[in-house]
Amino acid sequence: MIDAGRLYRSLPVRELQVGDASLPYCCHGGGPDLLLIHGFPLSGYTWRHLLPELARHHRCHVVDLAGLGDSRWRDDTDFTFTGHARRLKAMAEQLGLTRYDILAQDTGATVARCLALLAPEHARRQVLINTEIPGHRPPWIVEYQLLMRLPFTLAIFRQLLKSRTFLRSGMAFGGSFCELDLIDGDFQRRFVQPLIEQPQRLEGLKHYLLGIHWPTLDALATRHAELREAVLLLWGEEDRTFPLAQARQMLPQFHEAQLVSIPGTRLLPQEEKPAAVIKATLEFLGA
Repeated sequence: MIDAGRLYRSLPVRELQVGDASLPYCCHGGGPDLLLIHGFPLSGYTWRHLLPELARHHRCHVVDLAGLGDSRWRDDTDFTFTGHARRLKAMAEQLGLTRYDILAQDTGATVARCLALLAPEHARRQVLINTEIPGHRPPWIVEYQLLMRLPFTLAIFRQLLKSRTFLRSGMAFGGSFCELDLIDGDFQRRFVQPLIEQPQRLEGLKHYLLGIHWPTLDALATRHAELREAVLLLWGEEDRTFPLAQARQMLPQFHEAQLVSIPGTRLLPQEEKPAAVIKATLEFLGA
């Protein structure tokens, strides 16, 4: 059996200077180009379980968004959805990607939609996993945006991240998993521990979170119809952050879209049931 984490960590990483940030990037596999965009507060490593199988069918391009993972950013870096999208557009041009499909999750899937609107001639079909919904405000995200503007919040948050109880609570990852034991082990080592040990990562998380721009999201209610390529909404059935019922209400906004739900998962289906995500993704992209 392939050790997906070890495989991912073995891939050569390039640092791409794209405007106001430096983005770590790796590529694996062969076939049609597929751009993988992670969400908050993760990194490209969240695709580790999917990569071995996806790479058998696609040339997979994985990137860390500015503020998260091993990215490097500046004081004037644009952390808005459109800022991330502009950098990815420039990155794709730098890599010579003329046509590519997209697999994205959470905030990364909002970035993906902005990218497709910026580069309709290049961005093709999109698989969007548990992502922001126009008009919907997950309360904990709004609360964190307010808290991040207060002094000493990062210092307090860093201490809280050391608590297993906090990590399993609704204010951390408790609402992201049905199987809470998945928070331990590899997930904790790769996504949580670096935030505790590296102050720059925690500062980047703050900027990324404050960059979430709600008017851009709400405008997608009408702009979704401009996406001419097919879209798959792939949803964790038990998600509390972006409820499935509201995802169904978003479906008619698109020119051509379908929705597939994954039982027994919440916000992070790629972490909980990667085989189901792989199956739905390959069936959609192969259709």
